[in-house]
Amino acid sequence: MEKLSVVVITYNEEKHIGRCLRSVKAIADEIIVLDSFSTDNTVTIARQSGAKVWQQPFRGYIEQKNEATRLASYNYVMSIDADEEIDGKLQSAIIDIKRTFTFSAYRMKRCTNFCGHFIRNGAWYPDRKVRLFDKRVAKWGGLNPHDKVVFTKPVAIKQLPGEILHYSFATADEQALQNDRFSSIVADSYFKAGKRTNFLKKRINPLWAFLYGYLIRLGFLDGKNGLVIAWNQARYTFLKHKKLLALQQKKKMTISSDIQSSANADRLAGDIRTHITCKE
Repeated sequence: MEKLSVVVITYNEEKHIGRCLRSVKAIADEIIVLDSFSTDNTVTIARQSGAKVWQQPFRGYIEQKNEATRLASYNYVMSIDADEEIDGKLQSAIIDIKRTFTFSAYRMKRCTNFCGHFIRNGAWYPDRKVRLFDKRVAKWGGLNPHDKVVFTKPVAIKQLPGEILHYSFATADEQALQNDRFSSIVADSYFKAGKRTNFLKKRINPLWAFLYGYLIRLGFLDGKNGLVIAWNQARYTFLKHKKLLALQQKKKMTISSDIQSSANADRLAGDIRTHITCKE
């Protein structure tokens, strides 16, 4: 049977980390926790759960997950977030595939718990993720904070039964706060990657995000929670375009200021040359 490393990145996850690690104990031949110097009991709980704990300052979601993968002793790696757990069906499926690992990557559904209820409609479900892979042909990429597994060569991906259960937000306010933070991170990532927006996208894209999640993907079937999720997704879309547009305008103003400064310097140099010539 092939061996499997389970890797988790953490920062102040004492509320979730114990449940997460208990769920993967039956599938893991080692558990690696890469912690960003938590100030709560995350590290203590992780060590008591049998994990090998490493620490480094937070450098971005992609960077942390790549470092955690590098620390894994085995070629096959299962990445799970601290606020997630795997259900019994997925656990059994992973134990079964460890006998051979005939694929280089495995995809699984993720079901999110919002305000105490699992959401099975809307844009959040089924949230299919590649989380188990051969690290010799894969790494973490994408744009922070929305990391994803990318491959160094074409690979076949197998869908596994069962689900990752994601315990996201206990209240709608928690979602709104994370959207505020994530929209800043993604706007900065987009800007650095050369992605641009405009006033039309800032207006149209949030409306589409709401309609897509609430109507097209049947988010309304989740009742009030479905409405709140769709509304906050629209707000998040608006915020990231607003913040990206602000970065674009700031750069434009900086360039204009540099051009004006250069022009002023050229005029000053010309005045000095004229003054010297006249004096001579």
